[in-house]
Amino acid sequence: MSSREVLLEVKDVSVDYSASNGAVHAVDHASFTLHRGEIIGLAGESGSGKSTLAYAIARLLRPPAMTTGGEVLYYPRVQQDGSNKAFLRALKKDKAGAELGPVDILELTPAQLRTFRWNELSIVFQSAMNALNPVMTVGKQIMDVLEVHQPSMGPDARKKRAIELLRRVGIAADRLNSYPHELSGGMRQRATIAIALALNPELIIMDEPTTALDVVVQREILDMISELCQEFNMALIFITHDLSMLLELVDRIAIMYAGRLIEMADRDAMFEHPRHPYSYGLLNSFPRLHGPRRRMVGIPGSPPDLRNVPAGCPFHERCPLAFEACHTVRPSLQPAVPEIPGQLVSCHLYTPTLTPDMPSTAELAASYEALAERSKVR
Repeated sequence: MSSREVLLEVKDVSVDYSASNGAVHAVDHASFTLHRGEIIGLAGESGSGKSTLAYAIARLLRPPAMTTGGEVLYYPRVQQDGSNKAFLRALKKDKAGAELGPVDILELTPAQLRTFRWNELSIVFQSAMNALNPVMTVGKQIMDVLEVHQPSMGPDARKKRAIELLRRVGIAADRLNSYPHELSGGMRQRATIAIALALNPELIIMDEPTTALDVVVQREILDMISELCQEFNMALIFITHDLSMLLELVDRIAIMYAGRLIEMADRDAMFEHPRHPYSYGLLNSFPRLHGPRRRMVGIPGSPPDLRNVPAGCPFHERCPLAFEACHTVRPSLQPAVPEIPGQLVSCHLYTPTLTPDMPSTAELAASYEALAERSKVR
């Protein structure tokens, strides 16, 4: 991972939602690094801050949401096809393609932001039917992106490019003049992905793009996304509540809880040994297709009120392994074990001065089983 170029650095980003009865702290000092061509997954329960963090990165938040702190540093480079020249001109960067310094997305002017989106970053929303314009054909919506951002491209070239994009996502060319309501759910989602690919962006954010689809179509979409990322060397931030889905797609996984990043790890490390009790509970909240039968346990309780997050670890009220320090001392994101520096966890179970004996996966499993017995979960 270290050999890859850094594409995006998210540093201490915080987002609040203003309310009459107090601010909702939706994202609390979130930080991570994304490399070119890397796929990272954001997972967590509903309300954990996943989508809010992604929209803050893309500057798509609207009032009452407000980014209250942090930086989102983007490292641009000259693309071979020259498709991002307009963005570089807006930044007054060297067109020759020498080393380009980072750009803080949160500081871009409206004109710079307009050229940044689609050229460098695009987004695929959760509901394709809401994202697509119902009174415009799919082909027209793709060609509109090309017309606005690449005005030198002629009508015939735009149409040819639209057909090519539809074919790449598995939609026949004769669907170019179809309206969104004439497409199935899976085809609509493929169409939104085609629009996101129109200008070959460096980064795509996908916000639960397969939530409303059946498992067969989900598999097809995930396979297609994986192939496209490899073909175009795109970086991807994939948001979902289904941690088991991420294990088949991403390179790294970041777990969010109560607006905070509480664990980050490579896919295999997360699957084989989730460190945070919440990560373990989330991973084992879904049935496995193979292996011995076992009782589903899940995570008891509900996430905390984000207007008044409890002191210490925000998960301590639901954690089966919580002890005294968890109630008062806020844990920081740090390496779980020295041997695996890339696996970071925000949990006092891995603070040597507080816990000399770190828990194993078996101990995490036993603690949830005991919790299920006490709660009489069947």
